[in-house]
Amino acid sequence: MKKRLQKIVLILSVALLLVATHLYVTFYTAPSTTPETRTVVIDRGSSFRMVAEKLEKAGVVRSAESFSFAARLLGAYKKVKAGEYELTTNMTPMEVIDYLVKGKVKKYMVTVPEGFSIREIAASLEAAGLVQKEVFIARALDAALVNSLGLEGHTLEGYLFPDTYAFNKGMSADEMIARMVERFRKVFAEFEFEVETSGMSMRKIITLASIIEKETGAPSERPLISSVFHNRLKKGIKLQSDPTVIYGIPSFDGNIKKKHLAMKSPYNTYANFGLPPGPIASPGRDAIVAALRPAKTDYLYFVSKNDGTHQFSRSLKEHNLAVNRFQREMKISKKVDSGEPGAGTAAQ
Repeated sequence: MKKRLQKIVLILSVALLLVATHLYVTFYTAPSTTPETRTVVIDRGSSFRMVAEKLEKAGVVRSAESFSFAARLLGAYKKVKAGEYELTTNMTPMEVIDYLVKGKVKKYMVTVPEGFSIREIAASLEAAGLVQKEVFIARALDAALVNSLGLEGHTLEGYLFPDTYAFNKGMSADEMIARMVERFRKVFAEFEFEVETSGMSMRKIITLASIIEKETGAPSERPLISSVFHNRLKKGIKLQSDPTVIYGIPSFDGNIKKKHLAMKSPYNTYANFGLPPGPIASPGRDAIVAALRPAKTDYLYFVSKNDGTHQFSRSLKEHNLAVNRFQREMKISKKVDSGEPGAGTAAQ
């Protein structure tokens, strides 16, 4: 009887040891000791079996069957999040499961510069391989989405805040848009009191800020440029801003012509009084500040000095003199650069 009991204990001990070994291998043994990186994309709606087979094929797990067994025991079978994962061949099944359940997907850092339009933002995201440009544009121009985000207007132009974002390939265009709008709201909330006392709506402030952003070459000039537009709005003078005209030109080729300044467009501030119907780009924080806090000047005009800065004028006479001066200097500079005869003398 005693020997039989000892035999049973021995058999159970061996069985338990085998089970423990199997579980250890299942949960804690990596396919390799060499850390080779593997990129695995988990599509939305994929079954766990499909996920496990994809991981086995990539060499991230030893066996799809054993990995599925481990996931079931841990209750992780239906908790895997879709996305692109960067895994290594020396990760244990436990580590892989942790990545999949917590959604530790590969991040792509995308910088949206100040002054970018919806179309430029979409192009940047497409270049990063995150979304098709036309899909993003269509969503950003969808009035229903704008309304669902609690914003005014028919498009999200101006509300996709310029910043550096960490996106992943599992995100939809709507998710990326929501992230940018959330950032916009957080920044704009800093100026809540100033907005209430400004007498301007959020949309008008962002529209003006977007124009200031596009007109600014030297950051220090933002308050001065803002003062020009504020002064013109108060006096009922047309803004006459080239960037607004350009925004309303389909397939703009980079060369603004006189015919463009006369064309019918709600964004043609040479033809229409007041602000255009909406923003023309995404303004940064400093441009928003400038729109709310213009410099105290009586300037009504400015012209480029061809070095990134502007010459500001109070009267049309002063402005015309500045225009003639800097246009003449620009022509001379072009002659010097091209090596035309006589250019050196004319530049002295």
